[in-house]
Amino acid sequence: MPNILLVAINAKWIHPALSLRLLKANLGSYESQAEILEFALRQPVTEQADLIIEARPRILGISVSIWNHKATAELLQILDKAWRKDAAPKPAVILGGPEASHLPAEADLFQYADWIIRGEGEQAFRELCGTVLDGLPAPPLKITAAPPAELAELDPGYRLYTDEDLRRKLIYVEASRGCPFGCEFCLSSRSGLREFPLDSFLKEMDVLIRRGAKAFKFLDRSFNLNIPRARRILEFFLERLVPPQYVHFEMIPSRFPLELRQTVSAFPPGTLRLELGIQTFNPVTAELIGRQSDPEKELEVLRFLSEKTNAIVHTDLIAGLPAEDISSFAAGFDRLWQAGPTEIQVGILKCLPGTPLNRHTASQQMRYALEPPYEVSETGALSRPELDRIKNFARFWEIIVNRGAFGGFSDALFPRRQGVFSRFMDLSDRLLRRFGRNWGIPQQDLGKALESG
Repeated sequence: MPNILLVAINAKWIHPALSLRLLKANLGSYESQAEILEFALRQPVTEQADLIIEARPRILGISVSIWNHKATAELLQILDKAWRKDAAPKPAVILGGPEASHLPAEADLFQYADWIIRGEGEQAFRELCGTVLDGLPAPPLKITAAPPAELAELDPGYRLYTDEDLRRKLIYVEASRGCPFGCEFCLSSRSGLREFPLDSFLKEMDVLIRRGAKAFKFLDRSFNLNIPRARRILEFFLERLVPPQYVHFEMIPSRFPLELRQTVSAFPPGTLRLELGIQTFNPVTAELIGRQSDPEKELEVLRFLSEKTNAIVHTDLIAGLPAEDISSFAAGFDRLWQAGPTEIQVGILKCLPGTPLNRHTASQQMRYALEPPYEVSETGALSRPELDRIKNFARFWEIIVNRGAFGGFSDALFPRRQGVFSRFMDLSDRLLRRFGRNWGIPQQDLGKALESG
């Protein structure tokens, strides 16, 4: 039984938590006393609790994110009841992760914790483990503010991916942390942009490839800010990946000089996936939220990627941003569709704890849910019924167009050179009336509905 148990509830089974591996890898002399236990959101919470209780750790570290906040709270409630009944000795509970880092001190989740680590926890978690295991004096504060880590001094933790992880799951990696931009809906810019030493990073990637890793997903928010560095990483993977292996990067949509285009164009089909966060084409909205935007440049880059490369291109738009009404959002969606990305994901604005987005709440009449995922419900420019229609649009767009299950239908009904938003909005309205829901619809039934109009 481990003295230290590191736990996360992942969105899906295929998404292993790099954060847990980083914490374990940087425990120093305590690493041999630690184990990682990962769950998936759909896994029964009682089953999760039973496995933790059975492990009987002295320290329970849990990583909390927006998507697992509620599930983690439910798990901790069950564990707390078991510990109160003496079903197992209560461990020291340490919470961390992006959600725990920014919740207010009085958050309900924290009532179950002995310590909360805010920020990058590799060093702070090791120190707290020493406090518990070595009987050192407890720190005076329940909440520990951890400074940004010195990346050159970290063990990146990739050695802790198992052979099964490498064969069957997405392998998350990071060549940098943070972001130099200041978009007010995002937390990534709070610590600035920092980079891992490149030579040692590529050596780690080479080991993972030789061990059989199939799918790499970079966590970097601004991968192509440093063009020479980005090209070197791209060329590294270009030389080594063979389909079905692939690599996924999130890139700045306006930053594609000729030398980067040449490298991206060389990737064979299926080996390169790109994520470009457009978010909005509305200049007033972009200025309000501190987002640097160059719509014409971004659209030109998207057309290049669509026409001149083999990359699978995923793009994002956010509905509910300050000062953007439905006609502006629709116009932006149509411009994006005509540029030819493989996928368009419509996200709903979230007012995450710790972001400065709240400064617009009064002036822009923003209304948000107070619990995760903190989604906007209406704004001064977008009414609640309009936003509800966009949410329904987003769901049907995902299952009909993005997933490609009805490719022939989509291609025929929604040609790339025409506007699509209003027609798909009408379709999504009809489908909601017909089925009464936008989830759990058998593909065969949905296909018949599309054929019948």
